[in-house]
Amino acid sequence: MNERVILETSFVVDLEREIIARLHGQASRFLERHAGTRFYLTCTTAGELGAGAAADDREAWERFLSPFHVLAPDEQAAWHFGRIFRHLKDNGQLIGSNNLWIAATALAHDMPVATRHVEHYRRVPGLEVLDYAT
Repeated sequence: MNERVILETSFVVDLEREIIARLHGQASRFLERHAGTRFYLTCTTAGELGAGAAADDREAWERFLSPFHVLAPDEQAAWHFGRIFRHLKDNGQLIGSNNLWIAATALAHDMPVATRHVEHYRRVPGLEVLDYAT
């Protein structure tokens, strides 16, 4: 297992729901199984969380994000975004632009992505995808 993993939005939303409902679900179990791993979020995921109703309070949003390192987009991620977009468009397999940014950031930092949306991310050449729901 890679010691650094990007948690995709579906993961973080599931984790947030588990915390609120005090459930021990798939996201929590994944974190436990990978206790020695450093987990990251992309700024895209942080923004998507900020758009959710549970993040109406900035302090609550910051508290929820605090265990994770948030990766900012950079020139390398932008280059990967363009490459992935062209490849997926040429093959009729486009995914949402937020997912493209997450995948591009993962490739730029040479990290796998933990997601429930495995079928989308596996379309991206060279991206390691972890299905946390299994």
